[in-house]
Amino acid sequence: MSADFLKLIQRGAAAEVAEAVAADPTLVCWRDSQGVSALLWAVYCGQEAVRDFLRARLAAEGVALDIFEAAATGDQARLRTILEAEPKAVHSFSGDGWTPLHLAAAFGAPAAVATLLACGARVDAVSRNAQQNQPLHAVLELGKDLETVRLLLEHGALANAAQAGGFTPIFSAAAANRKDLAELLAAHGVDPRRRSDAGKTPADFARERGHAEMALWLDAQPVP
Repeated sequence: MSADFLKLIQRGAAAEVAEAVAADPTLVCWRDSQGVSALLWAVYCGQEAVRDFLRARLAAEGVALDIFEAAATGDQARLRTILEAEPKAVHSFSGDGWTPLHLAAAFGAPAAVATLLACGARVDAVSRNAQQNQPLHAVLELGKDLETVRLLLEHGALANAAQAGGFTPIFSAAAANRKDLAELLAAHGVDPRRRSDAGKTPADFARERGHAEMALWLDAQPVP
């Protein structure tokens, strides 16, 4: 049943998820072999209706979110409660290798990111998975929220930090055609000409995706 339930979440079949939980209430607390919860899977898959249903159902049953769920859903109140009781949890890693700050940066709100930073979350924490990235990479790859990027940079995140494959955050900005993000990174000393392990530049990424103006802008930037 668990595999079928996960497929429903991935498809965003909210009505069928609700039916499955009605038939087997324990599914609301289901987790995969790595410990990733049904709620987190809904967040990962961008299935907002399923996410909201699961959050409401968990609340109705009195099941508190863990720190990773709270971070990914931007639940500041729950984050504060957890961290007041266990301050070191801010440095913990999920079963699939993310810190709470990675998840808040990628999926949560800037306010949740600010809460974690205020509690000592490390902006240079490296994920324990194949991506081997930092929270700044996570927001540039997924959430692309300008305020979150600004917060991380202002708290010491390195604009030129490389993740697996040699990609720095500006590669994601280039691929997404987000000049506002690229400009912010440039203001913090990013190298616009840095090459990935495969020898490609951020401008190459932009050109390959049809973002000609972004590529020209990147090529025109001075190397800090």
